[in-house]
Amino acid sequence: MRQKSVREEGARQRAPHASDHGWDEGPHESEERPGEPPDGGGDSSPGTSRHRHRRGGGGGGRPPRRKRGILRWSATVLAVLILGTAGAGYLYYRHLADNLETDDLNLGEHKAPAPTPNAAGQTPLNILLIGSDARDSKANQKLGGAKETFGAPPLADVQMLLHVSADRSNMSVVSMPRDTLLQIPKCTDPDGGKVYPQTGPKFMTNESLGRGGPGCTVATWEKLTNIHIDHFMMVDFAGVVSMADAIGGVPVCVDKNIHSRTSAGKGSGLKLKKGTTEVKGKQALQWLRTRYGFEGGTDISRAKAQHMYMNALVRKLRENTSLTSPNELRKLAEEATSALTVDDGLGSPKKLYDLGNELKKVSPERTTMTTMPFDYAGERVVPKPGDAEQLFRLVRDDIPLDGKGKKKKHAEEKLSDDPPAADDKIALQVQNGTRTAELAPVPGRASTVAQLLAGKGFTKTAPDQTTSVAEARTVVRFPSVDLEGDAQRVAKSLGLPLSSVKKSTDVSGVTLVVGADWREGDVPPKPKKKDDKTPDSADALSGSDKKACMKVDPNFTW
Repeated sequence: MRQKSVREEGARQRAPHASDHGWDEGPHESEERPGEPPDGGGDSSPGTSRHRHRRGGGGGGRPPRRKRGILRWSATVLAVLILGTAGAGYLYYRHLADNLETDDLNLGEHKAPAPTPNAAGQTPLNILLIGSDARDSKANQKLGGAKETFGAPPLADVQMLLHVSADRSNMSVVSMPRDTLLQIPKCTDPDGGKVYPQTGPKFMTNESLGRGGPGCTVATWEKLTNIHIDHFMMVDFAGVVSMADAIGGVPVCVDKNIHSRTSAGKGSGLKLKKGTTEVKGKQALQWLRTRYGFEGGTDISRAKAQHMYMNALVRKLRENTSLTSPNELRKLAEEATSALTVDDGLGSPKKLYDLGNELKKVSPERTTMTTMPFDYAGERVVPKPGDAEQLFRLVRDDIPLDGKGKKKKHAEEKLSDDPPAADDKIALQVQNGTRTAELAPVPGRASTVAQLLAGKGFTKTAPDQTTSVAEARTVVRFPSVDLEGDAQRVAKSLGLPLSSVKKSTDVSGVTLVVGADWREGDVPPKPKKKDDKTPDSADALSGSDKKACMKVDPNFTW
């Protein structure tokens, strides 16, 4: 069981449908938080107090500090880069250990398979960066936190998957909009053992953090993407302001004068002139929170602005030659590690130092920022069929999103060494996974397909009426290697490729999940030929792009 800091004491009780401010832009802005739909299966009011373990802490240590406001992704990159560039002060890192907090990596039951090492024995690094909107301090309220959300459980309003290639030649970042509706898996809080059941399909992804901690956000990503996540970093925004000041500000650009303020008082208050400005302090925070004022006025526009800020931040850290004073580096490292919560795998300065060295190997030119492709579902969004899975597959297969990697030969499909049983001896369950965020499941689809398979000779086939799932593409799952041959036989009988056969701890036997791609007919559709192109809908931005400029809504110019 992991101990958690009292900085989150009292921050776990929140009623469903409470005002959802997240990274919204001021004390007066309010949105209705989407609750679980009538057919949902989740608990929409997460709430148990938690205690984080502070590294190096003990009964005689300093009292835990209250967590100071919104957790920010930008401090994450700063922390590891700083620790990776300040090698001369390694002994000082032992002191920094007192600042680090740790939490469990994955609170769910599904674990995505680890990637296969390349010819040199290297594997990719996948790190989930989490930013929370926690408003449990007066300091945060002073910076614009909405009073009605004070003391409420934090939401994971920024989620970015940082993928570093196995050969460390390139890096990709995939953002998921906080408004994404999806299914959050069952999570068990390690502090007290509270179980949060799996939700329905229309639960906002940012609520995963309140269902046991950052490990539930990790579990949600692994369940959705099947990407193995090695680490997470959750950071507060307190370091953003001070660190932006320490490096002299971060350059951002707008194509018109902007003032983010509506007649009703909503907005971050950001006021900039056309062109490039070095933002720091509160102004840097305003940039990160701005939605009203950027073209489109949505969370998607805000994510794009955050991408630009992050790119500029990393470039400036690499190029900055003014941070030569040990005191400056020490202050920067203090702020970064004080803001950081990590999994045990990163729970020491040495591990962060090593990670920093790995990240330093990737140039900005080979860094690509993307947003998960999405479709609108009312005022929220859902993963875009086809395009979202294409982006996730590229990350899983360690294919660069900038298109500059060497073309990989797709691995030949390999038959299991364990021969299948006779068709009439294979015990097979069929699940109805035809539901999507926009469409209800096809009634009786599992029974229909089970009858179809029985007619093909799989007489021990039965529909599973106890589980409600949503699956974009039809898959055959099996729990252990001794059943792989049976699963492959089922796939072959339906004309499915062996790539659709997946090992999974979510099933107890061979299980066919009829996906949304097979809502009708007797034969599942053939998958399209793979290509390794990043979808245009991912809105890719190169880390070396110094000319990127946010477009301003004409209604917010001056």
